[in-house]
Amino acid sequence: MDIKILVASHKNYRVPKDLTLYLPIFVGSAFHVSTPSDFARDDLGDNISNKNSRYNELTGLYWGWKHLSSDYIGMVHYRRYFTEPGNKNRDKFERVLSKNDVENYMKKYSIIVPKKRRYFIETIESHYLHSHSEEGLNTLRKVFLNLPKKYSDALDQVLKSRSAHMFNMFIMERKEFRNYCSWLFDILFRVENDLNYKILHGNEERAIGFLSEILLDVWLIANHKSYVELPVCFMEKQHWARKISVFVYNKISRGRRPLNTHIK
Repeated sequence: MDIKILVASHKNYRVPKDLTLYLPIFVGSAFHVSTPSDFARDDLGDNISNKNSRYNELTGLYWGWKHLSSDYIGMVHYRRYFTEPGNKNRDKFERVLSKNDVENYMKKYSIIVPKKRRYFIETIESHYLHSHSEEGLNTLRKVFLNLPKKYSDALDQVLKSRSAHMFNMFIMERKEFRNYCSWLFDILFRVENDLNYKILHGNEERAIGFLSEILLDVWLIANHKSYVELPVCFMEKQHWARKISVFVYNKISRGRRPLNTHIK
């Protein structure tokens, strides 16, 4: 199988050894004269690299959509990778999926996604609104009014749920990948066009990137896609004390400007 998994990064960072499988891509390359030699640039050919401050890692995803023709295409991040269940190798980079692993899964499934992140005491919608400006979600809902009803129904289902496939991570068969990207970026461009950036400040200017994490499940549900879930290995230490304190602050201070945080 010809498989390419994009590794989105905004800085020079260790990547897996197998560069025939993993393709590191420097997102936001339009703002950098030079980038690491082993990294692809997301500002070559058809690209949206200059939108990186709003789209986050999705500028790399767009580049992959427009330029990769592999049988299977995926995206992970420089500090988050798919791993085999039960793999506890001390070197985290030895835990990441190998080509043989991906091939075995793709014999049975056309889509790989991360195990769901669970928000036990609130819904995806309330968690988003506690962490971000409501402008982004309100604009997304308006855009969905002009989509087939199956998508608005799926959006409601996702927002009412207490778990979701996060991180903009997946591996898909090429046809599925292209269908998803075409649908995703059509929606995001509409949202961007309608967003009132005058009332978004600092981290909230990245609303497009935050909203995109909700949309993978919408697409999966609306189109009745089957998939396999795999664990995610975090390459850096998770600062749980800070995450929890930010979460508590945002939950009790609804209506004020949220702290600089992320749905992740």
